[in-house]
Amino acid sequence: MVFTRFDWDPDKDAENQRKHGVPFSLAQFAFADPRRVIAKDVTHSQTEERFYCFGEVEGGVLTVRFTYRASVIRIIGAGYWRKGKAIYERENKIHR
Repeated sequence: MVFTRFDWDPDKDAENQRKHGVPFSLAQFAFADPRRVIAKDVTHSQTEERFYCFGEVEGGVLTVRFTYRASVIRIIGAGYWRKGKAIYERENKIHR
């Protein structure tokens, strides 16, 4: 059985908290949402594949950009962004 764990650069985490107010320790919970949506990040996948996870965390939809390396999800960035919320709602057929 393969177990997935999370990893991130502490400097990127601090920068993300300053810019977007979201610590990566919170961002990992987007993956626990049973209705989460995973999409390929085609814009930033030149040297390795990158993805987005859109998942509900603390009453909002969090967008998490990440890579997946040898059963490790490496978080690159996270924030509560309108575009991610719109994708999440569309994919889950949520009408507000």
